[in-house]
Amino acid sequence: MDKHLKIAVFIDFDNIEIGVKSTLQREFDVSVVLEALKERGEIVTKIAYANWGRMENSTRQLSEYAVQMVQRDPSPRGDKNGGDINLALDALEMAFTHDHINAFTIVSGDSDFMALVNKLKQYDKTVFVVGGKAFTSTILQKNCHEFISYESMLDDSSRSSRPHRDHPRESREGGGRERHERGPHSVEPRQPREGGQQNPPREGGGGQGARRPALDLHQAMPLVERALQVLERREVRPQLGLLKSTMLQLDSSFSERAYGAGSFTDFIEKLRKNDLILVTGGEGRYMISRKRGGAPEKTVRPEEALPFLRDVLENHRLELEEGVAASDLQQWVAEESPTFDWRAFGFQEFGEFLNFSQDKTVVRIVPDETQGLLVYLGGEFHPPAVPEPEPLPLPDETEEDEGPQPVVPGQPTAGSERPKKGARKPTGREVDGNVVAPPKRARAKSAAPRKRRAPSA
Repeated sequence: MDKHLKIAVFIDFDNIEIGVKSTLQREFDVSVVLEALKERGEIVTKIAYANWGRMENSTRQLSEYAVQMVQRDPSPRGDKNGGDINLALDALEMAFTHDHINAFTIVSGDSDFMALVNKLKQYDKTVFVVGGKAFTSTILQKNCHEFISYESMLDDSSRSSRPHRDHPRESREGGGRERHERGPHSVEPRQPREGGQQNPPREGGGGQGARRPALDLHQAMPLVERALQVLERREVRPQLGLLKSTMLQLDSSFSERAYGAGSFTDFIEKLRKNDLILVTGGEGRYMISRKRGGAPEKTVRPEEALPFLRDVLENHRLELEEGVAASDLQQWVAEESPTFDWRAFGFQEFGEFLNFSQDKTVVRIVPDETQGLLVYLGGEFHPPAVPEPEPLPLPDETEEDEGPQPVVPGQPTAGSERPKKGARKPTGREVDGNVVAPPKRARAKSAAPRKRRAPSA
């Protein structure tokens, strides 16, 4: 049985706000995040960090949801790293002093929090990361316990706002209860697209109520197959909740919503209808197994999409030196590589593809609230300068022999040995190369001899 999670939420508000504005062209809504986290456990504390002097509208909404706001004062140089350090220190202090808090949520896309995530995991804390797929570092997505994309939460909120809202909120898959098998809120499976060329997505994911394009179900099969193999080796019956938790252990960025499913049960039903897995049982107690036989399809890796982007970047190198909008770059890719579709490599949006390329140093992305994502050439196109070789040592120059030097009495000459330190200088005079000691002085004798005293009588 899964342990009950008591969650502490830490929000890097500056980062998440500009990320949502630049990629989705909308304001960040903290209620969407909190509702999604309530499905995973009990929220016990909520803290947000920002420079609140310029965010009057945001502070009003955070106050409504009882989020504690911590002032982030920028340094004179405009650095925000001090605020990031405060968030990390507060999270670690809470991990040390509040033993009952066993889960932490970092709402940010900044890869600088990777050290915090690793440290919390070392202390046996469950770590969620909430951020946008287009601006959250893929390194951060892959190394937490579960990555919750902001875009998928928007899809959920838009879906739940259409029917009446007096139904009890359904719990997340993993505990064995599944509501999407029947009822008015189940999502009818959509047929997979042919060739993946239908309705290419707009940059940024669109505005209010825009639905993101679903990925092909075949792209999820390598992860599903691997999770089923792991459970088979453990000799464990692969039920729904156990299968999903295993898939998240293998890939924390997995989300069934990326494949057009409203729940994990819906996702498994889609796989069954497309004859990709075998499903037995029912009433929330499905048993899943692999299909034996059949030629496995070729797995497409995300790295295989980078050569298409590199060619376009090379052709527009001069423009990219000054930075271009992501929408312009997307247009160049469509014109110069008409057969290329980033969805075939597992990216729902072009912004997600750029975010992945940034972690591979192909591009550098700068979010801008007014212009969206600005793209520059990455470090791959600006390799470090080759260090200059050290100068070769000059050959020793032989001094020309200028002949014998004149001998000056009392002065040393070239080639003569200097007297060693501490050696006593010879005294006396030199005769035929031999030193003759000076004659000893004779003690002066008194001319008058000493008188001997007569013995007393």
